[in-house]
This record gives sequence, structure tokens and C-alpha cells, in this order.
Amino acid sequence: MLGTFHRWIGGLLGLVLALLGLSGTILVHRDGWIGVPHAADARIAGSEALAAATARLMSDPAARPDSILYASDGFGLLRLSFPKGAGAYADQSGAIVTRWSSQWERPELWLFDFHHHLFAGDVGEWVIGIAGCAGLFFVVSGAILWWRTRRTFAFRLWPRRLSRPAIVRHHRDLGIVMAPLLLLSIYTGTVMIFRPVAVLILGPGAPAAIAQALKPPAPIGVKLSDDIDWANIVRAAHARFPQAELRLIALPRKDSGLITVRMRQPEEWLPNGRTMLWFAADDGRLVGDSDARAHGGQVQGFNMLYPLHAAKVGGLGYKLLMTLSGLALTLLGSLAVWSFWFKRGRIA
Repeated sequence: MLGTFHRWIGGLLGLVLALLGLSGTILVHRDGWIGVPHAADARIAGSEALAAATARLMSDPAARPDSILYASDGFGLLRLSFPKGAGAYADQSGAIVTRWSSQWERPELWLFDFHHHLFAGDVGEWVIGIAGCAGLFFVVSGAILWWRTRRTFAFRLWPRRLSRPAIVRHHRDLGIVMAPLLLLSIYTGTVMIFRPVAVLILGPGAPAAIAQALKPPAPIGVKLSDDIDWANIVRAAHARFPQAELRLIALPRKDSGLITVRMRQPEEWLPNGRTMLWFAADDGRLVGDSDARAHGGQVQGFNMLYPLHAAKVGGLGYKLLMTLSGLALTLLGSLAVWSFWFKRGRIA
């Protein structure tokens, strides 16, 4: 019965997991292949330089982006987001390097959208979440099924033949070798979409604690002023958290009246940090803040999951491990679909 469930669910969802594995593998190395001028520039950390660049980009209401994602240690450009998928890269002085009117003009953007949404928004997220839960089932049930045939174990990177019996044996043996990495990558990815799955590692109450920690202040209902002192907002953020790295600034969502600033403390693994500040959109006053270091253990554990999933920690060695995990998922998923739908027959 377990084997039947494993085969049928794999035949139905294996291709989704294979495509997620392949796209995730490419995205792990995204900063190295974007190929835009100044992408390799060293990050400028000075608050005055960041304030000047921010003011240059945000002061003109007619050309103001919805958000700025600042340069990091691995990528030396600012990414600007505009409505309807438009965007631009700017150097760290605020000078525009390249623009696009749609995500389809930038492979790193549409590939990210595919990996996170399957080009289908919330519906795509649900499909990915279901496939992720199925992937966890595959790893656990596959380990149980492998135990019955453990005496025939023979590790191969590729099946000896493209017959169904050879593919099944290869699937079992490669799967058991890669099981720890697959569990890590699939679980951390699934939690990003289905937050209740966090209870498996972080314990009861984790989803509620995470939601509370990430909750912004109540909307203040003011309009965005054309005369905001953007440079002063950057200075105020650095004054409040002097050791933190400025990561993102975003215009108010809907009618919240809150400008969001995101920073990363030295202790944080999360690339964009979870240290937050909110400023009033009418006069730039500080409305509230949240220091990621003050969050409880469950929230801090949750904040570590994305860096583990996307190989944003651990250097080149860990990136290579996540690359192996993604390629293994691609191979296991695609061959599972191939053997189920096109190589049906008795398993020898």
C-alpha cells in the first residue's frame, strides 16, 4: 500500500518537484550569472552614501520606485521595483544601469517567479506547497521502502538502463543517499508557503508566534507626501540600529500610511534581515520598530529557514550541497514521471 501511494503521487507531482529542483539550483547561483555592469562592485556601507542614493532615487514623485533593494556583499547593485512588473538596476550612487518594463525581460526575475509561484500567483503557491508536502512524504516513505531492498544497494548517478526496473532501483538508492539534503531543502521551502508546517521542527505555537512577530503596526491612514526627507529616513534607521545593514525601503502598501525599512543585524542569517522600522508617510516620523534579536526562539528559528533553503549561509561548500540536492530532486522527479507514465510494467 505504501509503495502504491508513493508511485502514484510521484507520477502525478514528480514533474513539479523536478522543475522546482532545477529552477532552485539555478537560483542558488543567481548572483554569479546576472551579468549587469557593476554587479560585482563591493557593497558601500556608509549611511551618508546610502542616504544620498536613496534621496536621488526617491525624491522625484514621478519616477519614484515602489521599493529599493540595496546592494549586498554578493551583489553590488540596487534593485528598483515599479508597478506592473517594471524595474531597474542602479549602481550604489543611484545612477540607473538598466531598466525593464516586464519581468520577462530579466531571466532572474521570471525564474524566481516560477520557483515561488509557478507563474500563477497564489494558486501556484498552493500547488508548490502541496508538492512540497508530497516531497516530504516521498523522502520518508522512500526510506521505508528502501529498507526492504537495502541488500541490493548500489549507488549510481544514472540508471544502468532506461528500463523501469533499472530506474526504480536507481531511484531508491540515489534517494536514500540524498535523503538528508532533500529533507532539508524540501522542508525549508514548504515552510515558506505553508507556515503551519513549521510546527514539525519549531514546535506548537510557532505559526502564531511568527505571525505576531511579523505583524506591522496598525495603519495610520496618512497619504504619501511628495516632500518626504528620504535621506533623513535612512539616517534615522541607522541611528536606531547602528550596527545593522540597510536592506530595503518600500512605499506604503494600500492605505497603511507606513513606509517600511528593513535592516539586517550582524547576527541575522536572513539576507534581507528581519529588523524592521516603519515611518509615517506624511512627515517621515518613526512610528515603530522591531529588533530581530529580540524575537523568541521559534521566530528566530523560522528566520533561519530561508537562508538554509537558498544557500545564503555556509559559503561555496553549502551552495554545492544545495546544488546537489536540487539536481537530485530534478533527476528523481523526472525519472519517476518517465517510469510511471511511459515505462509501465512489472518491476523485476
